[in-house]
Amino acid sequence: MAPVAEPHLFVVLGATGDLAQRKLLPALFQIHRRGEMPAGSAVLGAARKPMSDGEFQRLAQESLTHFGGEAAPGEADLWCTGSLRFQSLGAGGPSEYAALAARVAAVEKEFGLSGNRVFYLALPLEAFGPTIEALGQAGLSKGPGWTRLVIEKPFGRDLESAVDLNTLVHRHFDEGQVYRIDHYLGKETVQNLLVLRFANMFVNSLWGRNFVEHVQITVAESLGLEGRAGYYEQAGALRDMVQNHVTQVLSLIAMEPPSSFEADAIRSEKVKALQSIRPLRPSDVVFGQYGPGKVDGAPVIGYQQEPGVAKGSTTETYVALRMTVANWRWQGVPFLVRTGKRLPAKATQVVLTLRAPPVSLFPLPEDYALNPDRLILMLQPDEGVEIAFEIKVPGRSVRLQTQRMRFHYADVFGPLSDGYETLLVDVMLGDATLFVRADEVEASWRLYDPVLSDRPKVATYPAGSDGPVEADQLAEAAGCRWYEPRRSGGS
Repeated sequence: MAPVAEPHLFVVLGATGDLAQRKLLPALFQIHRRGEMPAGSAVLGAARKPMSDGEFQRLAQESLTHFGGEAAPGEADLWCTGSLRFQSLGAGGPSEYAALAARVAAVEKEFGLSGNRVFYLALPLEAFGPTIEALGQAGLSKGPGWTRLVIEKPFGRDLESAVDLNTLVHRHFDEGQVYRIDHYLGKETVQNLLVLRFANMFVNSLWGRNFVEHVQITVAESLGLEGRAGYYEQAGALRDMVQNHVTQVLSLIAMEPPSSFEADAIRSEKVKALQSIRPLRPSDVVFGQYGPGKVDGAPVIGYQQEPGVAKGSTTETYVALRMTVANWRWQGVPFLVRTGKRLPAKATQVVLTLRAPPVSLFPLPEDYALNPDRLILMLQPDEGVEIAFEIKVPGRSVRLQTQRMRFHYADVFGPLSDGYETLLVDVMLGDATLFVRADEVEASWRLYDPVLSDRPKVATYPAGSDGPVEADQLAEAAGCRWYEPRRSGGS
């Protein structure tokens, strides 16, 4: 029997912002539509903008019209007017947070709630510290029921700031109350990594240095900045994608089997995997930045020409890394990681390339070195699993050809839900399995901090290409070649 969440008040701080309007409110609405939102629960939006309940409800209705998916006529309006309330935070001082505490109590009384609360920080990084401090001082870190704090990425800008933020959080909230959210971990295909590894003996038996030659993780985006220069100039690809999304996937690939399918058992193994990665050397890192080029045949400008980008900016839009996981399972197996903007196609995939037979009894195809046996995990957009292997071409002569066995989620289950919906339900249930623990955040930053301190020279690559040639050289030095989603997907 599936667990059932308890009725609660879901407080969204930053409720008028882009994240809340595009992602959180539509996700909460879909959770309500599926019957997974506990009956009697309510949503309280909070932001500095002065706004009445009715004005916030109308703003939410507009968001659901654009981002809320299909619904019966009037269903979204009914949910907004019935379940959504708003409280202005004004200047964000102690009196405003005291007023928020009073409004929380008033809404709980209105809906007959027992004091269970979620506080979701849909805010920029610089607002996390002051908001957490204000919640604590207003007495909102503890309540009549359970209290949970959800913090968006990025969690810090480097190791020092991450440690400082953890210290501040723990001043007011216990670690068990804290849910550091990374929406990548909510994707069904990312969660499926655990099932694929630990529920299938034939896969688990391949998972390690005895059979795997190298591992590649690719997170490619075809889009550019899309008006986010103010954020991206301060972040760059390493902070924006590698330290969180990519590292989460990496830790799930590299971790050892947990002692149980419990949150802390899984998260402890992820931390151990990160701690096993050897320090990155300058020769292990490539930074790139896209210049003018073409994507899908259409000309696009380079990063330097994007509105809001500083002249001569050295912000990286591409990162490639070569890593070594120094443990018994993975010793000697190169892990190649890359992410970038303005690449040929949007794709996230993990490729485990298997070792060639020690002695070939058959004449291997000329391109076997480029197309050896592989296990391919496609996380987006065409979610699924593929196994590439050799077969004999019919005929008297012995000729081999690479073929694939495919499982695609859409073929079996239809469209998948957004990762936020999964994670928000987990918060309501108190299931921390897919959330990042404090020591995991610090282990990740400890790995990448030296790269940020001693930043490599930024290479240039044309928009629409596979990235800088230096990334190809990085892979070749490890005896590998990049497996390109654009050339392989669906073929």
